[in-house]
Amino acid sequence: MNAILLGLLMLGAVSEPAELRAGVARKVITPEGPIWMAGFVARKRPSEGVVHDLWAKALALEDARRQRVVIVATDLLSLPRAISDEVAARAKQKYGLERSQLLLNSTHTHSGPVFLPNPIVGPDIDPLNQQRLVRYRQRLVDDLVEVVGAALADLRPATLAVGHGSAPFTMNRRQRTSKGIKLGANPAGPVDRDVPVLRVATPEGKLRAVLFGYACHNTTVGGDGYQIHGDYAGFAQLDLEKALPGTTAMFLQLCGADQDPYPRKKLEYAVQHGKTLADAVERVLAGTLRPVHPAIRTAFEVIRLDFAHQDRAVFEQELKGTDRFRKRRAEAVLAALDAGRPVWQVPVPVQAVGFGDNLVMLGLGGEVVVDYSLRLKHEYPHTNLIVAAYSNDVSCYIPSHRMLSEGGYEVIASMVYYAQPGPLAENVEETLIGACHRILAKAGATTKNITR
Repeated sequence: MNAILLGLLMLGAVSEPAELRAGVARKVITPEGPIWMAGFVARKRPSEGVVHDLWAKALALEDARRQRVVIVATDLLSLPRAISDEVAARAKQKYGLERSQLLLNSTHTHSGPVFLPNPIVGPDIDPLNQQRLVRYRQRLVDDLVEVVGAALADLRPATLAVGHGSAPFTMNRRQRTSKGIKLGANPAGPVDRDVPVLRVATPEGKLRAVLFGYACHNTTVGGDGYQIHGDYAGFAQLDLEKALPGTTAMFLQLCGADQDPYPRKKLEYAVQHGKTLADAVERVLAGTLRPVHPAIRTAFEVIRLDFAHQDRAVFEQELKGTDRFRKRRAEAVLAALDAGRPVWQVPVPVQAVGFGDNLVMLGLGGEVVVDYSLRLKHEYPHTNLIVAAYSNDVSCYIPSHRMLSEGGYEVIASMVYYAQPGPLAENVEETLIGACHRILAKAGATTKNITR
């Protein structure tokens, strides 16, 4: 009897699930040959060579209750919702992932490929290069589904820990002038220089992956650059993987829509900023990190933000002008109005992933400005909160209420290139923050005192 009981106890010990399992996978997503590049409408021709590969990297996590989440980081300008939705649908069919269990983030490098259909009004692209872009999109969807599956297939016992560092090179770019707000440098403007770091290791302490973030545009290299690369985020990942052999480094783009790297305009500065960021991550890893003990909780919702209503005549007049970008925006808005399609709202996905009681990741769609992360961290002072933008979709900039009255690129001019009838309405901030509160509550954000 004692032998049978002992055997049953041993069987129970063997079958007891690990507190956490993690899987890591990666796949090159560098375009083959010359391709039109995204991010700067001033470019006149396709790409000319590759500085380093672009990657899709996936981190799968599963807790003892078999609750899962897969975080995918891509070295791309963005993933339009059409692509994210297709990847999510296929991931559910193949791997049983619910929509809330898949978070897709992009580094927002301006040195990667364009997508077709392109959500951004850009240059005229000839039929041959359009075919290349269509093929790239088709391959990318397959690659993203594949890397999700590979990460899930790699699940094995792991430990998580989180810490925070800082990097100095981001700066607010909304410069005040006698003629209003322009893109420039505003040293006195709001910034968030936090570098959150999530360490993924084996139970024995061997590092497997590091997920880190920063709130700053990947625009160190300007529109005169024609080489494919991941800008500072790409170089930071390369530096970390060189310094930490066998480790997969993944970058999350945070709320850096009104932030630019300084100095800039040269590839060597992207290399410099990448090293600065990698050094910050290494300092965090060398210090004391806080263990993360899941249960994993996920939540996902698509909200709608209102645009300020404008008369049809505004776009009819714009159609008569000489600015080709405004004419294309006017064509898109008028066509939607004539077809009865919704024009005066934009869908924005809001997602949260909670890990136990001391870490919550928030993924916001759109180019979200730094005011949102600063406000949410202030409102959740006892929650270890990571606020990422550029997640699951990017349909336009999302400025704060403070910025609406100031105007400037993020509020007005950017809407032209996104073919949106902007600017957004006065209730934009409270609508988005309200959705964040709902989603964070579902993911376990707490007011209980937690040491960061």
